[in-house]
Amino acid sequence: MSTLGWCNILGQLKDYSIIPRVKLACITRSGCLLMRSLHRMVACRVHAMCVRLIYFVLVSWMGFWLLESLKSKEQPSTGSLSRPRKLDVLFTSVSATTVSSMSAVEMEVFSDSQLQVLTALMLVGSEVFVSMVGLFLRLPNSQTKPSRVSDHQLQEVELGIEPTTTSAEPEELRQLRYKCVRLLELLVLFYLVASHLIGVFSVWLYMSVNLTAKRVLDAKGLSLATFSVFTIVSTFSSCGFVPTNENMVIFRNNPGLQLILIPQALAGNTLFPSCMRLLVWLLGKCAKKKQEFKYLLKNTEEIGYMHLLPGLYSRLLALTVLGFICLQFVMLCAMEWSSGSLAGLRTGYERVVGVLFQSVNSRHTGETVADIATFSAANLVMFVVMMYLPPYTSFFPVERQEENKAIRSKEERNLRGIRNLNNFIFSPASYLVIFVILVCITERSQMKKDPINFSVVSPQSFLGTIRCN
Repeated sequence: MSTLGWCNILGQLKDYSIIPRVKLACITRSGCLLMRSLHRMVACRVHAMCVRLIYFVLVSWMGFWLLESLKSKEQPSTGSLSRPRKLDVLFTSVSATTVSSMSAVEMEVFSDSQLQVLTALMLVGSEVFVSMVGLFLRLPNSQTKPSRVSDHQLQEVELGIEPTTTSAEPEELRQLRYKCVRLLELLVLFYLVASHLIGVFSVWLYMSVNLTAKRVLDAKGLSLATFSVFTIVSTFSSCGFVPTNENMVIFRNNPGLQLILIPQALAGNTLFPSCMRLLVWLLGKCAKKKQEFKYLLKNTEEIGYMHLLPGLYSRLLALTVLGFICLQFVMLCAMEWSSGSLAGLRTGYERVVGVLFQSVNSRHTGETVADIATFSAANLVMFVVMMYLPPYTSFFPVERQEENKAIRSKEERNLRGIRNLNNFIFSPASYLVIFVILVCITERSQMKKDPINFSVVSPQSFLGTIRCN
């Protein structure tokens, strides 16, 4: 066959080889369009609560399947596998995904690979991660709430004056909001990754230096890397799982480890809005393009991200959280310092750090360094109140005001002060505390005799602390 004939055959084969690639590109493009259409349909027609419910159910079942497919840890005494019941494994998977920290099996039953699965479940179930996923899945046309009309524009309409806005402003404003949401996605991702990296490195360094704590891990057959990642993810997500049967009680004489976990518990839960706003403010000071950062700080309501609160609310939230911690710290020191509850804490420094750790974790994290069953009834009532309060509770519910508000008259300022005082006295959180205290007073004998009354509150508040006699 001539050279020209071979060239024709090779050319035809080359043309035929292009066909599968074209088909593959068409299939990929069609798949992307289908996924985009499904995303739009789900985002527009399905309620956010249903989407979140489906998300947690699918993740819980996936975690259950992975935990069941992996081998459990061999028991040192018998050398055999101690596989828990399937229902208990499912319960633990759901608890890790919903960060409620309720477990029906001992944590030391799980192998290293199973602990890694639980770590992933706690990470994808944490409030910070779920909110970040919600930001990434927002549609361009529905990522923000509609902007509120200013008082100046309303006055112009009432006076019959044509508003001074141009047709180009809404499109520019829409583009600015879209850029702000995309920026907020990166900020939340940076906050999540940086918090975990700092926490994991700190725990790993502390456990490597502290030989007493390292011996505990060696005795229980726990990997240092797995323990560091598992504990930080659990604390940041407010789950409260620790890969030891004793929770943090076995590390009660390691105040350094407790001091590392305290900021993680606050940054991932009650102080997340305040820390997030502080991060936006700090990066806005350093960034060259400050327009997006300024818009994020001044227009939190238009952005529609529930964890980015206005400046005044963020400051009052931080004050409320610190006030709750101080209140619990004083009560625990006053009533439990000389009792048997803190008997395992040898020095005064260990007791101070242990009480502070317990005060921070009593609301939503659930890690403990003391036996809850030995606490006095008054502190149990206080724990019940703290567990019932939502994470972003503020006892100073001041109304949100516009940044560019005009100077008001003295009478209007007095009326606003009276209204704020009434909001403080008759706030929903105040009603909740009053009724919980009344219930605990009427059932004070049952609180001591029947720990089920205490334990029912715990999973509802995603705390998971169980009081046992």
